[in-house]
Amino acid sequence: MNWNELEKFYSGKSVLVTGHTGFKGSWLTRMLTLAGAKVTGYSLNPPTDPSLFEIAGLEDTMDSVIGDVRDLARLQEVFERVQPQVVFHLAAQPIVRDSYKDPVYTYETNVMGTVNVLECVRRTKSVQSFLNVTTDKVYENKEWEYGYRECDPLDGYDPYSNSKSCSELVTHSYQKSFFQDGRCAISTSRAGNVIGGGDFANDRIIPDCVRSAGCGREIAVRNPHSTRPYQLVLEPLAVYMAIAMRQWEDRSFQGYYNVGPDDKDCVTTGTLVDLFCAAWGPEASWVDQYDGGPHEANFLKLDCSKIKRALNWTPRYGVKEAIEKTVAWSKEYLEGADMLEVMDRQIREFFA
Repeated sequence: MNWNELEKFYSGKSVLVTGHTGFKGSWLTRMLTLAGAKVTGYSLNPPTDPSLFEIAGLEDTMDSVIGDVRDLARLQEVFERVQPQVVFHLAAQPIVRDSYKDPVYTYETNVMGTVNVLECVRRTKSVQSFLNVTTDKVYENKEWEYGYRECDPLDGYDPYSNSKSCSELVTHSYQKSFFQDGRCAISTSRAGNVIGGGDFANDRIIPDCVRSAGCGREIAVRNPHSTRPYQLVLEPLAVYMAIAMRQWEDRSFQGYYNVGPDDKDCVTTGTLVDLFCAAWGPEASWVDQYDGGPHEANFLKLDCSKIKRALNWTPRYGVKEAIEKTVAWSKEYLEGADMLEVMDRQIREFFA
């Protein structure tokens, strides 16, 4: 998997990305645009203020449609106009704690939103490759030491995780029910936690770190002992692009894929914040403020041997380098740099 290969495949292709105004969606649409794709995004307005989508001026670089994936008629209109060849489904309510506050909206968006996107794929003959992006939290988490494999049971605990498990099952059903003729390749990708420049979400550890350090405040860490897989946002996005490309070329590549860091980069939240403080500088520090909040898994990691075999893939950055890239982006943002140029530079460096 290299940039020249991706560029050769995506150049000139019509690609639709749901959730393009979000953190991952913004980075993905920029990567696709740089690869020469004709990109259309379908999403709600940016979920945060500020947002990566707005500060990088991405609306001016693509066909951006503001819409709700729960609105099948509106979504179908966009599919009919654009006639996409490749579809990436990222639109979701992505925050665990928010899913406890509003479970109905979470299930409507994450389950019926997936149904609607797949229904549009079914009705639109131009689509030849579809990827549903889910999460490592889809698995029934038993706090095991080994990484979860694609064949392990799906049964997320909280409404967010469970709704993404349901999204997986919806995708599996549509693939078996409507796409056995090979007209469109269908896959899902279960990614671990991502970090990177431009994530302004509430209730995520690295954005919390940036906000606190940027204002000279001590970083409050809610659960420093939970272990998670962390990777730079560009890692899974490159894999998503590669999966969609490979399954287009060879339908045997379609399936279910874990995408996460190596075991050495599955670290506790406390270790993650230590790395952040080291990268930010001596003025950054943190304090343990465990609040006992709603249930979240304490230990979670993925077995990524399948994707490594299928795509001959290995992560390019470890967690330390991912933190350093995030801090570098954040400091340039605080200094008023052109953030589209910063995005492009980090993408080029990643694929160098």
